[in-house]
Amino acid sequence: MNNALHFIGFKDPQRYVNAVRIFGEPDFIHRWWDHRAEAEIMPGDTAVFASEYGKPPRPYSYDDSAVQ
Repeated sequence: MNNALHFIGFKDPQRYVNAVRIFGEPDFIHRWWDHRAEAEIMPGDTAVFASEYGKPPRPYSYDDSAVQ
């Protein structure tokens, strides 16, 4: 089974493009570091933070699946 790649907090398009160049296309994109994003990251997955690294997850969750 392949491990998933998660991008977290990428709101600037250029930072996203740079991250894709380095890590490849993400399997999941999380707009915010929240409890939903935290729950979706499984052991062995890679999480790439554009912002919010080292901070606790936000108390409210954002429905990333509703955004195309």
